Amino acid sequence: MRLPLRPVVFALPLSLFLLMVGSSLVDMDATREITTRAHIWILDRFSNIYAFAAFGFVLTCVWAFFSPLGRIRIGGAEATPILSRWSWFGVTLTTTVAIGILFWATAEPMFHLYQPGGLPITPGSEDAARFAMTSLFMHWSVTPYAIYTVPGLTFALVYHNLGRRFSVSAPLQLLFGRRIADGAAQTIDAICVLSLLFGLSATLGAGILSISGGIARLTGMTTGPVLTACVGLTIVAAFFVSSASGLQRGIRLLSDINTRAFLILALFVLLAGPTVDMLRLGLEGLIGFGREFLSRSLILAPFNDREWVNDWTVFNWAAWLAWAPLSAMFLGRIARGYTVREFIIVNLVAPALFSIVWMTIFGGLALHAEMATPGVLKNALEQFGPESVLYTVVDSLPFSFAVTLFLVLLSFLSYVTAADSNTDVLAGMTLGSRPEQTLLAHSVTIKLVWALVVGLSAWVMITYSGIDGIRILSNLGGFPALFIVLMFNVTLIGLGTWKLGDLREANPATDLSADR
Repeated sequence: MRLPLRPVVFALPLSLFLLMVGSSLVDMDATREITTRAHIWILDRFSNIYAFAAFGFVLTCVWAFFSPLGRIRIGGAEATPILSRWSWFGVTLTTTVAIGILFWATAEPMFHLYQPGGLPITPGSEDAARFAMTSLFMHWSVTPYAIYTVPGLTFALVYHNLGRRFSVSAPLQLLFGRRIADGAAQTIDAICVLSLLFGLSATLGAGILSISGGIARLTGMTTGPVLTACVGLTIVAAFFVSSASGLQRGIRLLSDINTRAFLILALFVLLAGPTVDMLRLGLEGLIGFGREFLSRSLILAPFNDREWVNDWTVFNWAAWLAWAPLSAMFLGRIARGYTVREFIIVNLVAPALFSIVWMTIFGGLALHAEMATPGVLKNALEQFGPESVLYTVVDSLPFSFAVTLFLVLLSFLSYVTAADSNTDVLAGMTLGSRPEQTLLAHSVTIKLVWALVVGLSAWVMITYSGIDGIRILSNLGGFPALFIVLMFNVTLIGLGTWKLGDLREANPATDLSADR
């Protein structure tokens, strides 16, 4: 069986990815130094562009919602939805949150509580707690989802309404007004594939360590290469099987389970924890978020401490951007049959509200625990890493053993549901046809290749070198993605101004309802 591969999209990112992983294995210190210098150079010179672009994406979403573009139906006036609204929300939510929301909700506030952004705030104080909660909302709600929504919506309209190919370069052709040469188009797609590979591998490495740590906490086992290998192999097998089974079966089913598990856990912690204090901290943080959003977004005084902004706000935007182009292709692909306004609600408004509620509960719980017993979470963070903060917080809740077990399973499920959809996109990008037209055997084969590469690299890094280098590389992937998403943003504005007629008339015959 010969795979219809796009050679540059497959070979270039695969070769570079394995080369960087191999160099990390041979000399991690040298690799970390090079990548760290590159990362610092990018942040020093482009931090304002990151910040202004991210704010611009928010403004574009607001414009698209209220403009005539908002009434356009993705896929044409007669297009029917691929997914129900609940399934669409579940798949969208779990595709974007991955494992990060579980651990940074409790760990990130510990950093901000003791390092309040260069402001004249006493570390560990009530004011510092409010600053920490506001920062959580800033980094995990509106702006991050706007970073996904803009390219996702652009791709949805170009792919479904205008019938262009399944490629990152497809929307760029509209911007440039002419066909992009195949070699250049494949190079653009290859860069985005490489960025996503590093993002998947970094997140999988963190997930393996976190899940292994939870298992060790529950069983008394020692976290080592054998345990991490077993965890990694299980995760890779699960997201490969889910992705290979198609959108309507594996991906939709796991996303539904994952979403319900998130809601069950959040409700339990809200009721079992210090409810009043969590809600108070959340409300104070939300008020601060509304008051400070413009100043923080544009890095205006007093929120212009360059070191803190680069370490947190810009660093977060770069990390979200690294995933944005290819994740947006999946989000755009599953949006057929809904209007632009519905797309913005499901991809930006709803997940941002979910994240605010989640951060209120878990961030509020962590801040309450740390201020009640100063040092209990800070010490766990410094000694054992961010995943230990969550498990330490859980120890203060009723049924802590059962909750810890639930968290281990949810961590596993969270990565699988995010990885399976992105593996689906990797396969679609690598093969030279629209996903719904790709033969099952071809799709499964290429998904297996990418799943094994991501799993092997994550295990090698955490076993022999640690994952610091690949985490930095994940964020370096946000640099080229920044300019790609900016071009998507301009394309979207163009679609909403001089291409409205073409979008209204579109009614492609593509049928994804029985996806593979």
